Amino acid sequence: MHLSYWEIKEWLDRVDFTVIGSGIVGLNCALALRKKYPKSKILVLEKGILPQGASTKNAGFACFGSVSELLDDLKEHSEEQVTSLVEKRWTGLRQLRSLLGDDQIGYRHWGGYELFPQQDQATFEDCREKIPYLNELLFPLFKEDVYSLTPNKFQFEKTGQEYIFNAFEGQLDTGKMMQSLLQKCVSENIRVLNTVEVKAVEDLKTSVAVKTNYFEMRSGKVLIATNGFASTLTNEDVKPARAQVLITKAIKDLKIKGTFHLDRGYYYFRNIDDRILLGGGRNLDIKGETTTEFANTEQIQSKLESLLREVILPQTAFEIDHRWSGIMGVSTSKSPVIKPLSDRVFCGVRLGGMGVAIGTQVGHELASLVD
Repeated sequence: MHLSYWEIKEWLDRVDFTVIGSGIVGLNCALALRKKYPKSKILVLEKGILPQGASTKNAGFACFGSVSELLDDLKEHSEEQVTSLVEKRWTGLRQLRSLLGDDQIGYRHWGGYELFPQQDQATFEDCREKIPYLNELLFPLFKEDVYSLTPNKFQFEKTGQEYIFNAFEGQLDTGKMMQSLLQKCVSENIRVLNTVEVKAVEDLKTSVAVKTNYFEMRSGKVLIATNGFASTLTNEDVKPARAQVLITKAIKDLKIKGTFHLDRGYYYFRNIDDRILLGGGRNLDIKGETTTEFANTEQIQSKLESLLREVILPQTAFEIDHRWSGIMGVSTSKSPVIKPLSDRVFCGVRLGGMGVAIGTQVGHELASLVD
């Protein structure tokens, strides 16, 4: 790519910080850097037209963990580790809301529900028994009970007649959230270049060489915030995890309000603009969904549609309006990787499907590594 003197001077010369990835982590990192270094030149490089991973493709759940999810976490992590994870998620959500404002992200506090299929009532019984234990575990953080039982007021079929209700869960508009973050970055003189894919970074001791599909440049320091695509630039333990989603056309007199976790979190749905957004199904093909390729598969999409027909909207006609997928970054560990890779290169990746909850805090922590 032949760049002019003006293009190089304005965008690529004397860059103090280059952030790779313009998702929730990358933009929050850039904003935190601006606050810390008000006179610095900050550049964000994004390989997609829009943030490419999951930030503009997620379901917009402002959540921190269902009962079944936390019980699964406790099988592999200590009580202290699990409460620390919940605290990070809850703190991150409050940071996000404080930074942008509830109106700017379309936040609605309608609570969250965990549903269990009729054929999996054993899991429900186990979760129900553990509600007092989890409430006690989380009480120091929330100062009141988080989980309780509620009847099947939305008349879902093929599920138990009771749900587990989370009084602290909410939902937001993912598009509004990311647009607000981008606008805030522009107002803070943070430059964002799209469709620029970073191929390699090299710490040269006095600066970092950044090679992209269009140009090569030098930056004082580089911060990697590519989450599910982290393996292309780091050797950290992060695997891509594709999540498939669909959304219906508007449904007249839709009564369903809230965020819903079904079948131990393998499926999730919510209301948005008089529609139902439904995603999940990775458990049907874990190997196939461990990919960075954006696509939808017949196997998973068919399952999502059957859940709409048989469980969520059994008495309601609906049409599918749109389908998409996003790429998360996961591992056996639920903790994000926030660390220096060299003296001038740093990373904040592996959000474990909780990017909305922890992305703001991970971005801030990533920026704090720079001195």
